[in-house]
Amino acid sequence: MHRFLPLQALAHPRELIRQFTPNWFTLNMGTGIVFTLLAQFPLDFPGRMLLVYALFWADAAIFIFFFMLFATRWIFFRHYALPLLRHPVQSMFLGALPMALIPLVNGLATMFPQWPWAPQAAVQLWWLDVVLSLAVGWLVPLMMFCAQEHGLDRMTGVWLLPIVPAEVAASSAGLLANHLPLPQARDLIVAGYALWGMSVPLALGILTLLYFRLAVHKLPPQEMAVSTWLSLGPLGTGALALQTLGVAAERALVGTPLAPLASLAEPLGVVGALVLWGFGLWWLLTAALLTAVQARRGLPFNLGWWGFTFPVGVFIAATYGLGVHTGLRGFTVFAAALTAALLGIWLVVAARSLHGLWHGHLVHAPCLADRSAAVAL
Repeated sequence: MHRFLPLQALAHPRELIRQFTPNWFTLNMGTGIVFTLLAQFPLDFPGRMLLVYALFWADAAIFIFFFMLFATRWIFFRHYALPLLRHPVQSMFLGALPMALIPLVNGLATMFPQWPWAPQAAVQLWWLDVVLSLAVGWLVPLMMFCAQEHGLDRMTGVWLLPIVPAEVAASSAGLLANHLPLPQARDLIVAGYALWGMSVPLALGILTLLYFRLAVHKLPPQEMAVSTWLSLGPLGTGALALQTLGVAAERALVGTPLAPLASLAEPLGVVGALVLWGFGLWWLLTAALLTAVQARRGLPFNLGWWGFTFPVGVFIAATYGLGVHTGLRGFTVFAAALTAALLGIWLVVAARSLHGLWHGHLVHAPCLADRSAAVAL
């Protein structure tokens, strides 16, 4: 029976805290986008909304558990946590924390209309998320520029992770604004466009470098194979943000100096979203083909497999939005098909991740291993 006991692969249960890394928050990102997409799935089936609410509460509970582990690591094992900031890969996953929070913020505002306090609680959490997003968006690149070792041959899609949280918050701003009084809604819309500008242009530059890196240095290592899918994240979220902000702008900006532009925000947002969506479609097919090539050589499971979920999920969410705003049914059909596939992928990745967490063999901090090797030398 001992083989069913938790954390058997760890030398001591406290290793769960000492070696807890922020890439575990990608589990929340993937689960959050799944219940978000199921809530707008065009084909109803028995128990659909029950599943949506169950996933929301499960995601919230896991997020709190992970946050407590991460905070405890910094409080009691700060000496072992600091190397995370210098690690050229693990530090990127600090961006997963604010991105994991946004689906819960959106769900709180939209799924519980019977709770009058929910929208205000959501907007306070949103501002907290903005602070975290901007802190990561500046801190991690600063560490890249000053303290970390990088090379074009080692570049992967994880470079996007500290940049994208700002635009994820921007996409949420448009959604939350519809549930808030006008002064608050205006603040969120203006902040949302600024956050979009702090993320999407940088992400497009990184995607250009990633294209060049793939052409010159070919495919990434097997353990980083799924990172190619991360390219869909900024494109899908950027397209989604333009749509949510555009819809909310006309109401939120009435009576302000920006009112003349508010009526243009929605149509221009749809046009911009279509451009980003087309770019995302190219990366979707490219990532699928590159993954098929690497799968023939072996594709070891790790937490990076969550890259199959959230980036694809936000692209799907943008596709649903385009179906509504263009009136073209093809977008909705395509999004529904991708949602069904995403649910199957999520089931596989979630089961394997929770199994690895329970037994402890996925609890590993590479930054500590690198530090130990450096000390040994």
